[in-house]
Amino acid sequence: MMLQPGLTTAQRRIYNAALQLFAEKGATQVTVRELADIAGVARGTVYNHVDSIQGLFEEVAVTLATDMNQRIVSSFRQQNDPAAKLATAIRLYVRRAHEEPAWGNFISRFGFSSAALRRLGAGAPVQVLMDGIQCGQYRIRVDQLSAVVTMIASSVLGAIYLVREGLRTWRDAGSDCAELVLRALGLSEEQARALATAELLPLPEPRLG
Repeated sequence: MMLQPGLTTAQRRIYNAALQLFAEKGATQVTVRELADIAGVARGTVYNHVDSIQGLFEEVAVTLATDMNQRIVSSFRQQNDPAAKLATAIRLYVRRAHEEPAWGNFISRFGFSSAALRRLGAGAPVQVLMDGIQCGQYRIRVDQLSAVVTMIASSVLGAIYLVREGLRTWRDAGSDCAELVLRALGLSEEQARALATAELLPLPEPRLG
């Protein structure tokens, strides 16, 4: 379920139906009739809440990015180690893609093409990387941040693909992805493996209101 504070039941249904349909059909192939059918509302209700399909796509993408960033930050509250935070974030992405297939499909399909979804790599993830550089955990330069963020995003999307295709479990794919990313950033095999296989708490619930 996406973070949708202050929305009516009909709006929530429309947003979640849109997430599913966009993931399956793309950003330009969804019709109002399909939205209404999947959401279980009348077409008039869709018209009352949706100005355009493209506008709805942008709203869904922004909501998804904001929701996940907030929940990832909340997951860091019990952790101080930047590398542990990064490993946790990677594994939570992969697990959520398994537990919420429409969410995972949407991320996989639009992760690089949607400006809103590209924000998933900004904010908290960049700060975690900066913290790791400043405390000497990562052997990368500040000017390499954009390349590192792209590398991590590509690795996470690859892990999600393996899970979606049934080639790996989310646990194995998430842990391997986290371990290999941390090793690429300069941690030892032993350190990276320990952080990538530590207990993973559930993704915090969205903050409503």
